[in-house]
Amino acid sequence: MGMLSRMSMIFKSKVNKVLDRHEDPNETLDYSYEKLMEMLRDVKRGVVEMVTAKRRLELQSAKVQESITKLDLQARKSLEVGREDLARLALERKQAAIAELQGLEQQVSGLEIEQEKLTQAEQRLQAKIAAFRTKKEIIKAQYSAVQAQVRIGSAMSGVGEEISDVAMAIERAENKTETLRAKAGAIDELVASGVLDSPLEGGKDDIDRQLAQMTTRASVDAELEQIKASLGPGKSSSTAGLKPGTTGVEPKKLPEGQ
Repeated sequence: MGMLSRMSMIFKSKVNKVLDRHEDPNETLDYSYEKLMEMLRDVKRGVVEMVTAKRRLELQSAKVQESITKLDLQARKSLEVGREDLARLALERKQAAIAELQGLEQQVSGLEIEQEKLTQAEQRLQAKIAAFRTKKEIIKAQYSAVQAQVRIGSAMSGVGEEISDVAMAIERAENKTETLRAKAGAIDELVASGVLDSPLEGGKDDIDRQLAQMTTRASVDAELEQIKASLGPGKSSSTAGLKPGTTGVEPKKLPEGQ
């Protein structure tokens, strides 16, 4: 393959690819239909012209027929007045007119045959155009339906990607929430066990807290003993068996109606 042939093939292939990309089947079908209708109009125009030509020949044949009749009468009258020479001349013209008439009749017959052929061709073409128009509309409807399916598929593909992104975002948020919840639980457990210092206790460790609890407990015991000593042995013993939160004094009953 020569260089020019290769370049020509590459150029044609690229042009064909560009044409395919820009070709709209609906427009192509409508254009083909218009071309067929134009052909049908040409055939009809041909039939009309054929009928017009045949009509002209028929009119001309009628005139020739009248001429033949007239020449026959002239020949008869010429013989009646003894003018055989005029009769002969009229008959010669009559023979020429008859020959012309036969030629016209042959042309009319030929035009009638052509007219019949054109009429049949017109009917066949009209039937083909009607079938093509029906098929064209079906193909256009199918093509439009396929285009709609492609658009819907593309839209659904985009929606699927969006849904996938949203699902991944939700999964990431749930993972972060679980991680933060676990971290918060671990911090609470470490603070409760004393491993971590509570910000409300000013940086005291567990020993400081235990010592503080012991000091508080000792102060409470000392104050309790001091209160018992001030009340005396009898009262202190009577209140010793009371339940916490009670004073041992019966509540005074109010009179009825108050």
